Amino acid sequence: KFAMVAPDVQIDDGKGTILISSEEGETEANNHRKLSDFGIRNGSRLQADDFLQDYTLLINVLHSEDLEKDVEFEVVGDTPEKVGPKPSEPTSKNITNGSDDGAQPSTSTGKEK
Repeated sequence: KFAMVAPDVQIDDGKGTILISSEEGETEANNHRKLSDFGIRNGSRLQADDFLQDYTLLINVLHSEDLEKDVEFEVVGDTPEKVGPKPSEPTSKNITNGSDDGAQPSTSTGKEK
């Protein structure tokens, strides 16, 4: 649903509990566990990162009793149609006096008082 290639998913609770890892076999034991086994309830948040695509999203988990038969989850909101690597930024920068902070030389012609 989210067009991720190699996702890492963790609970967004500050503890860093990893549910899905892009490293093969690292979280395989989690595949058959329920979200509730990890303390995830209505209102919990998950953070999903796909480093290969420089792509991160936050997932808000909301409980619903109104799903159609045999539907386990529903994605609500904007989902990416196509995600790919970010275009690289140009590497050349305008550097003045050894600084790349954007400062320009003074062009003041005023007289001192």
